[in-house]
Amino acid sequence: MPNTATTLMPIPGHIDPVPVPRDFKPRADGRIDLLGLTKMDLRLALETSQLEPKQAKLRAKQIWHWIYNRGVTEFSLMTDISKTMQPWLEQRFVISRPQVVEAQVSTDGTRKWLLRSDDSQDYEMVFIPDADRGTLCVSSQVGCTLNCRFCHTGTMRLVRNLTPGEIVGQVMLARDALGEWPSQPEGRMLTNIVMMGMGEPLYNFDNVRDALKIVMDGDGIGLSRRRITLSTSGVVPMMARAGQEIAVNLAVSLHAVTKEVRDEIVPINRKYGIEELLQACADYPGANNARRITFEYVMLRDKNDSDAEAHELVRLLKHYDLPAKVNLIPFNPWPGAPYECSTPERIKSFSNIIFDAGISAPIRTPRGRDIDAACGQLKTASEKQSRADLDRQAEEKLAALG
Repeated sequence: MPNTATTLMPIPGHIDPVPVPRDFKPRADGRIDLLGLTKMDLRLALETSQLEPKQAKLRAKQIWHWIYNRGVTEFSLMTDISKTMQPWLEQRFVISRPQVVEAQVSTDGTRKWLLRSDDSQDYEMVFIPDADRGTLCVSSQVGCTLNCRFCHTGTMRLVRNLTPGEIVGQVMLARDALGEWPSQPEGRMLTNIVMMGMGEPLYNFDNVRDALKIVMDGDGIGLSRRRITLSTSGVVPMMARAGQEIAVNLAVSLHAVTKEVRDEIVPINRKYGIEELLQACADYPGANNARRITFEYVMLRDKNDSDAEAHELVRLLKHYDLPAKVNLIPFNPWPGAPYECSTPERIKSFSNIIFDAGISAPIRTPRGRDIDAACGQLKTASEKQSRADLDRQAEEKLAALG
């Protein structure tokens, strides 16, 4: 009797994914910078350098720990990696830090660093110590996409986005300076991070997301997402993704309650208006009374600081049922600024109206003004520009945003 058994065709099922080597861009010296790579990319970087996959997986885990838990930048200090492998790693890879061009310390203890990238681009970061916390203000771009008229950084042209490594590098450098290695959750001076330095984080979303995921990773730096705040001027289409993919605290640079005024001082308002912005805030994933959205409001004399505008701000926040805190920021002057700071009395009156409505509205104490490290003052080079130049540049930036 003929054999009637048939040979079964393979049934499609789960197949382990084969890692696809990334196009790792080497530095000028030919080595690949491991700082800022995801865990997977770190492993793939080792594999593409011909390390056997099983060994690459083990070495990647060890190197990740040394980079982000110990703060080590030299392979020779990685004691659980053999002395024969250390030179092999040294020839192919590097663990970088930003170059420090200048470090300044304010009379109030605020520190500012002027940093330089491998391609000679300058950017800044600021550390603000307080009694109960220490906050690092991190930059996301060289220059800025936007042109907020009260902000000195906004008068700079955008040069390029910072890479994940350059963003994480700011955190690493601050912890180097503060002597906070090995990484530990208790007793840190650097307790909080705010993405409020140079640039608009949501116009560099992928790199900011990847960098913050490294900062939050429990196997390394391990900073809680509750201690990280991302500030945006109102890039509405990206706000939901930020909530879903990063899920850190949200701060919004509001600064005005009418279209006319916000169009002037925060020109992105012409693209995404106040109502659209506040609705995006209302829809922000995870926002609640325990995780309030912070609305930043710079106080500009006779521009946005009237009692009527304070009442309108309260009305807007209540209309959209927003779990909100309003951060009132006395304007920090800079050479050629077109505005003046509101008087202390006017700021206090504005704050009282909001507090009386049941919404927290603290007045921020300016920090680091003497070294141009305060909010809105960051700029790597002092350039004299006419009002016509600033207006033209604002229109060019707005046109570039579509």
